[in-house]
Amino acid sequence: MTAQTCPRQHRNNTMDSLALEPSLYTVKAVFILDNDGNRLLSKYYDPELYPSMKEQRSFEKNVFNKTHKADNEIAFLEGMTIVYKSSIDLFFYVVGSAQENELMLMAVLNCLFESLSHILRKNVERRCLLDNMDGVFLVVDEIIDGGVILESDPQQVLEKVNYRADDNPLTEQSVAQHLTEKLALTTTVSLLLLTVSLSQIHTLFLPFACLPCLSHLFLFPPFSVCVSLSLSSL
Repeated sequence: MTAQTCPRQHRNNTMDSLALEPSLYTVKAVFILDNDGNRLLSKYYDPELYPSMKEQRSFEKNVFNKTHKADNEIAFLEGMTIVYKSSIDLFFYVVGSAQENELMLMAVLNCLFESLSHILRKNVERRCLLDNMDGVFLVVDEIIDGGVILESDPQQVLEKVNYRADDNPLTEQSVAQHLTEKLALTTTVSLLLLTVSLSQIHTLFLPFACLPCLSHLFLFPPFSVCVSLSLSSL
């Protein structure tokens, strides 16, 4: 007789296999706590993981209670793999799934810590961190984007946030410049996607409308520019 698999068992096996598939979304969360377990910075990259502020705070409290007196660098809690590091009155945490490679998470943690150490001029403690939060957020964003690891080399991170160890700490001008570059990149991508979409619309309406009529569909200036570019390329 041929063994038959129960539908529920088959579904569970499928879910398990999906969970083990490699993914670019390595990091689930990053947060920094003080020596009382209070949150100073946190970013959660999985919308299904602790979606409410209350759940996030509860998770962070549980993590802190388990790790702040431990000598290890890795913890497993609530189905998550957590790597952490402490410095004076700060605790740094990087969270991944239960199947995530601890070495990958540790590389992110070390990059974060070393980058912040340069920015804070080796004073990795609560007061200095709070005085340089703009730079801290920039560093985190250069290392991780939406859960994807972008960079694990501290020197590359520092160069991307327009900072050198021999220069002054991040200034308001350098922060503004960095944010402007990020915004320009996002705008460029959005315009490219919009141009493609308008090209598809033009193809759809071509049998039913002449080109001058189609250009009147979008009266807002930015849209009219994209429409003109799309029509001229066809």
